[in-house]
Amino acid sequence: MGHRTEDTNQAGARTSTPFPRMLTMDDVQEILNLGKPMVYALLRSGEIKAAQFGPRGVWRVREDDLAAYIDAAYEKTAERIASGQVPDAEAAAED
Repeated sequence: MGHRTEDTNQAGARTSTPFPRMLTMDDVQEILNLGKPMVYALLRSGEIKAAQFGPRGVWRVREDDLAAYIDAAYEKTAERIASGQVPDAEAAAED
């Protein structure tokens, strides 16, 4: 069956829920600040772990899977910076 996730209630006590929070594509877009085509490309490539549900194949992403993708992206970026693969001009161009 589904695995349990831990949350914190308003009093600060840990609680266990039967299922993880599922994010919509709009949620993922907002969190990553990316456009819909890029989010769907990340899903189709498997970079972001996701699943399709129902007869219409609606995509959902577990909150912890998105967190894992973000953590991995930070690690990859740190490795690229450490190896000199990210020039100073590239970092400044995004701002």
